[in-house]
Amino acid sequence: MAGGTMRIGADVGGTFTDVVLETDAGMFSTKVLTTYDAPERGILDGVATVVAEAGADLADLDTFIHGTTLATNALIARTGARTALVTTAGFRDTIEMRTESRFEQYDLNLVLPAPLIQRKDRHVLAERIGVDGRVLRPFDEAEARALVNHLADRPEDEAYEAVAIGFIHAYVDGAHERRFRDLLLERLPDVAVSISSEVSPQMREFERFNTVCANAYVQPLMASYLHELDEQLQAEGARCPVYLIHSGGGLMSVDSAVRFPVRLVESGPAGGAIFAADIAARHGLDAVLSYDMGGTTAKICLIEDHTPSTAKTFEVARTHRFTKGSGMPISIPVIEMIEIGAGGGSIAGVDVLGQIRVGPLSAGSEPGPASYGLGGIRPTVTDADLVLGRLSADTFGAPGIDLSDEAARAALMKDVADVLDLDTGEAAAGVAEVVDENMANAARVHAVENGKDVAKYTMIAFGGGAPLHAGRLCDKLDVDELLVPPGASVGSAIGFLRAPFAYEALRSHHVAAEEFDAEAVNRLLSDMADEATIFVTEALPASDDAEGPPVLETERWAFMRYAGQGWEIPVRLDDGPFDHLGGELLANRFEKAYEEFFGRAIAGLAIEAIGWSVRVATRRPPVERVERVEALRDVAIDRTRAIHDAGTGILVEAAVVERYALSTGDRVAGPAVIVEPQTTTWVSSSRQGVVQADGCLLITRSDVEGSGR
Repeated sequence: MAGGTMRIGADVGGTFTDVVLETDAGMFSTKVLTTYDAPERGILDGVATVVAEAGADLADLDTFIHGTTLATNALIARTGARTALVTTAGFRDTIEMRTESRFEQYDLNLVLPAPLIQRKDRHVLAERIGVDGRVLRPFDEAEARALVNHLADRPEDEAYEAVAIGFIHAYVDGAHERRFRDLLLERLPDVAVSISSEVSPQMREFERFNTVCANAYVQPLMASYLHELDEQLQAEGARCPVYLIHSGGGLMSVDSAVRFPVRLVESGPAGGAIFAADIAARHGLDAVLSYDMGGTTAKICLIEDHTPSTAKTFEVARTHRFTKGSGMPISIPVIEMIEIGAGGGSIAGVDVLGQIRVGPLSAGSEPGPASYGLGGIRPTVTDADLVLGRLSADTFGAPGIDLSDEAARAALMKDVADVLDLDTGEAAAGVAEVVDENMANAARVHAVENGKDVAKYTMIAFGGGAPLHAGRLCDKLDVDELLVPPGASVGSAIGFLRAPFAYEALRSHHVAAEEFDAEAVNRLLSDMADEATIFVTEALPASDDAEGPPVLETERWAFMRYAGQGWEIPVRLDDGPFDHLGGELLANRFEKAYEEFFGRAIAGLAIEAIGWSVRVATRRPPVERVERVEALRDVAIDRTRAIHDAGTGILVEAAVVERYALSTGDRVAGPAVIVEPQTTTWVSSSRQGVVQADGCLLITRSDVEGSGR
């Protein structure tokens, strides 16, 4: 990425807002409690802290990169704009009927998630485009203008702030959507309008309609927030452009984010995956399990060949214990990960069966865990970690927070220990073990769904809570090696600074391998490459670099299946145009990919491509490889405290080691906690940690010396 020597990454999470300043002199970071009523206030507080710590001037800032959960939270809490949906006659109830799939097949009392837009706010036009692009029912200008007047002539307290337009098969031809948008903006120029043929030009109307609804729903909120943040940064003296990291792991401009705010869903976690991928590349790790645990959620992502796994659709706001199919599908490019309510602030309790449950509800930053002393009274994972000795008020390091062991014990006693007739320590151990098992099980499921053996991966842990829990997860998952990088507590914000400018164009276009039309496919891919390239080049900052603009790299994929199947798998395409043998080439590539996913291909079935993807991104700079360092010396221990070791189930006298006092080659034998201002790393009795040349902690089994990758 072109740029200067002073850049800031700011990640707004559910509990903390992380801010990182990277300069030629080094990296400076802070964590401040997220300010829900005005997220920009927490960002500006964090910016002021790191700029002062660095002795820098905000006017010298080259780039500001932001990731936010604001769009996600608005969808979950239903706090977006008053929105209307305009769709094709006969499809008014698509977003409510969903698909025929049931996320709990045998639950006779199953309640489906409520649609984002109520039925009274869904309107129809009698137009129709066929699956082949032919106009089956022409667009009626008079009917359209009448509907525009109906939408405009509403009482002030019922006026629409946004309109989503989703017509059937508009992914093939969006002319009707564009025409209705023009008519609507003539009458209502201040209303935010989103059309599905631009937001998500993909087949499957439920997912496409839901995505355009989500985009329109959060558009006014995100536009107001982003412009306000930009203005306040400028008022504080910043003169640099502001960029957003999108869910696919690339950077986009504020203007693009305002047009497509739905692409900001999962923006923060995407930064974490990029951070882990960068560490993987530096250490030459080809199979990595990225583990990000913050205050509200835990995220797990598979990274292979230094690249996070991706998908073209995902779910947000799952309503049924994070069960697949129970949420709101969003059809956009996304770094694929599994996310569960297992953060430091996740609330613990006992269910009607007498079982300890943790999450998905979180205490967040308001009121926060009981031990924060900010008004929270429910027990959380952080409270359990404090009672178990893993955390200490002396080394917690979050500004303005003095951990209270007494408050943590009182909360655990009331909601867990007294209910189950346990002592406080047993209750805390139970809470910690349940949340660790929840995360381990999520990792197993995610790996199995992707056909992977998680035990063969190296874990990279980051986020404020992950280094504390990662060792136990490794034991549960039979993972040999764990890396805890420097700056782990603000890993996602650091990842923002490693992200390229990137955009992925998606299209649905049916092509049978046996009837392959090379000219049509080449034209489609060329148009998609042009779209993505324009998007990236418009976002790039002006550069005085004599070497010219950054080099752009292109990746192309086809989403393919056997004819009659209901879902597709991604197939990587080579650069360059297809020739008359393109169908045969595609079929061979698909069968190889199918074998990797499912173990064997199926002979004699027709093969087809349904969707296409072209991603254009600025080239990532080469990374400097870090060679493995074996233990050179044991660290002298002059401080200990009693800590519960989940692996043995007993209290152990564990060493307390300052991370910043360690040098390359230093070995810390468990049991030990390695403390730093913003997080704590737990090394269990069965493991040891060795400091690597780049400052990473490599934690391995004590009986596996120099274990291989």
